[in-house]
Amino acid sequence: MNQNQEQQFKDLYQKYGLKVQRLCLGYTGNQMEAEDLLQEVFIKIWQNMDKFRGDSQWSTWIYRIAVNTCLYHLRSTKNKQTVDLTKVPSLQDLEQPYEEQQVQLLYKAISELKESDRLIITMLLDKISYPEIAQITEISEVNLRVKIHRIKQQLSIIYAKYERL
Repeated sequence: MNQNQEQQFKDLYQKYGLKVQRLCLGYTGNQMEAEDLLQEVFIKIWQNMDKFRGDSQWSTWIYRIAVNTCLYHLRSTKNKQTVDLTKVPSLQDLEQPYEEQQVQLLYKAISELKESDRLIITMLLDKISYPEIAQITEISEVNLRVKIHRIKQQLSIIYAKYERL
């Protein structure tokens, strides 16, 4: 890569690094895992910058890489649970597995959505504003609100299906 591409990469990291980290943290709930995923996402960005065609904005392309990386991570680790034996169980610790199961169930349901819908719902979960999501996805804010309503309905159906299992 030439010096311009290196500077462009640094600029992308400066602009989107924190947002991607928050997105990863939303998926994992673990700061260390989120930081590892952040690095993995930006390695993929670095390796594929020359393949960016400009069909979408950089932000959209970066979020898609981040979402797909997080979903792949969740799928590959969903059956692996680690236990910290140094922790003394408390009431909060006893409630954790159920909440963790619900979060995993939610992200499993999200993984069944279309890629564009996954992108929108994860940005919404990351508390990104409607105007910014509309800009990233290149749809009007009115259409975005309708789309989010439909995504939530679809997600409720998928989630309910998994809850019954």
